[in-house]
Amino acid sequence: MAALAPALAEAMQTARTKAFVILDGTLLPIDRIAAGTPYYSGNHKRHGMNVQVLTDPFGRLLWASPALPGSTHDLTAARTHEIVDALAAAGLKCWADKAYQGAGRQIRVPSRSRRLKRWKRRHNSSHAKIRCVGEQATAVLKGWRLRRKLRCSTNRITDMVKAVLVLHHAST
Repeated sequence: MAALAPALAEAMQTARTKAFVILDGTLLPIDRIAAGTPYYSGNHKRHGMNVQVLTDPFGRLLWASPALPGSTHDLTAARTHEIVDALAAAGLKCWADKAYQGAGRQIRVPSRSRRLKRWKRRHNSSHAKIRCVGEQATAVLKGWRLRRKLRCSTNRITDMVKAVLVLHHAST
């Protein structure tokens, strides 16, 4: 079933008809602690696998990346899966969180600073309102029994995520 999941190029073709896309990374918890360092996310304080998700402006899942070890930063994962290059080639605007700072002009991130001017705070607020749709889509992905700790081999997690994406597309 995972073979039916769209590739990044297919997702970009679909995304070209949209005004913009939303990029978000998520950590799927696992029970593998013997492997140690590569799967431990210091940000989440747990072991897991990093998955990047592209959604449309209405919160529909377009694409999910292959899983990487949890210690991989979101920007590194996006560059590894060539999401940044694909967005630039397609000429798509993308909204993302602060983790993607420095990704390029096509990926819009909120302003970072401790003391923001009022207009930048309003900008960050409107940015968060747009991005929350992507967060909800990630929650939908995790709602397919992926929220619990995955007790399978880390090599099978990518296939599981792709299968969930296919089932999600079939159910909507």
